[in-house]
Amino acid sequence: MAKVTFREERCKGCGLCEIACPKKIVVIAKDRINQKGYHPAIITDQDACIGCAFCATSCPDLVITVEK
Repeated sequence: MAKVTFREERCKGCGLCEIACPKKIVVIAKDRINQKGYHPAIITDQDACIGCAFCATSCPDLVITVEK
């Protein structure tokens, strides 16, 4: 099973990872704000992740790590 981690403090909330996720489990957290004032991306269902790493490769700020 894959494990996805986000460095929320570096995320600008651009949403590219949300668009890239085929399972639609990566979302922008509207209820959180990081130190830079952005809504960071989070994963809603870790168990549903298939480990494709599309989210990580689409991230321009290298915020996402996918471990298999």
